[in-house]
Amino acid sequence: MDKEKLKKIINEKDVRYVKLQFTDLFGTIKSVEIPASQLDKAFDGKIMFDGSSVQGFVRVKETDMYLQPDLDSFLILPLESNGYGNVARIICDVHLTDGSMFSGDPRVNLKKVLAEARKLGLFDLKIGLEPEFYLLKENEEGEPILKFSDQGSYFDMAPLDRSESCRHDIVLELEKLGFEVEASHHEVGPGQNEINFLFSSAVKACDNVQTFKYIVKQVARKHKLHATFMPKILETIPGNGMHVNCSLTDFNGNNLFYDSNNNKNLSNLCLSWMSGILKHARAISALTNPIVNSYKRLISGYEAPNYICWSEANRSAMIRIPAFTSSEIRTEIRNVDCAANPYLAITAILAAGLDGIRNNYELLEPIYDNIQKLSMDERNKKGIISLPENLKDAIDELKQSKIMKEALGEHIFEKYIYAKELEWEEYRKLIHNWELERYL
Repeated sequence: MDKEKLKKIINEKDVRYVKLQFTDLFGTIKSVEIPASQLDKAFDGKIMFDGSSVQGFVRVKETDMYLQPDLDSFLILPLESNGYGNVARIICDVHLTDGSMFSGDPRVNLKKVLAEARKLGLFDLKIGLEPEFYLLKENEEGEPILKFSDQGSYFDMAPLDRSESCRHDIVLELEKLGFEVEASHHEVGPGQNEINFLFSSAVKACDNVQTFKYIVKQVARKHKLHATFMPKILETIPGNGMHVNCSLTDFNGNNLFYDSNNNKNLSNLCLSWMSGILKHARAISALTNPIVNSYKRLISGYEAPNYICWSEANRSAMIRIPAFTSSEIRTEIRNVDCAANPYLAITAILAAGLDGIRNNYELLEPIYDNIQKLSMDERNKKGIISLPENLKDAIDELKQSKIMKEALGEHIFEKYIYAKELEWEEYRKLIHNWELERYL
């Protein structure tokens, strides 16, 4: 996409308003909105915003920042368009006043680590994300309540699946935006849903999941429902995950994880990739499972993994190799949840995988048993350790990781840890209902 082609589309489609979007350190979409008459200024990267007002960006004395639009991310937003003309969005990278890219922009930082992958001779990282969400009812004031849109379960249909019409509308809206939706279905929990869309290159996959979450919430609101991606909303039902499917390709698009001459048809590159991710799993969990609530999901009794291991089929493993053909082989990383900033989560996974490729760490044997039913002695004999049990432990692991500090850069690394330590301290001081009921 170039400027002139985009301007022609904007005129033909009667776009009157454009949202220049970017993502903050913690995964929240931010937007500077301009009338279409200001597009030339935007194309030249001259739309400014106050960076000190965005959590985790800069201090007051370093306030001025600029948005550089990624023209290929242009989309018309039918849900926001009206009789006065269409509304569109363009995702932007954040730049400093001297024109350089801002190192605290998670999207910019992901591009930096992808450049490192290309130096190793790897052309592209393909990503497929599987975000899950619950649909909750609202009260008369439009606030969400803990009552589900239905009481259906895995693959149920109407009338048990009363979320079906909302999910259909979400799929239709996504297709209007150019998403290639592969499948949608009811998940295990009541009111829980999953919609899978086609994998893509890493940055675009992260852009897509941000757009996906936005559309899901918008459509749910039209159905008088509240969509939540919160990792664990009740202790008795499954949590919301966001499985991350990864594969590396060469310059011709060939899948580098497949080798018909190797054990289990997995290439040495794939085995080394997994070795790095498993080695750094405890440190990267602070980014893949970034909030206090994330660790309520990573417990025994549900399919969310809480032990660091891999398997070809075992869904209790942190990394699973789904059934595949040679072109489809991928590593499915199952601990990630939807609270993660996708750009930071993919950065962490990619950096860990690249470290494994560089150093070829020893990889544990695949686990075929249900890990959650093994005793501690049995796990120890197999060399299986657990993911962190809470956000504090995860942050402590991240603080010790030289690989993650290098991948995230000093700005993101320090700002992120500082904010998460504050989040944990705020949580730690609270008196919870469980304590009152048990001890009062």
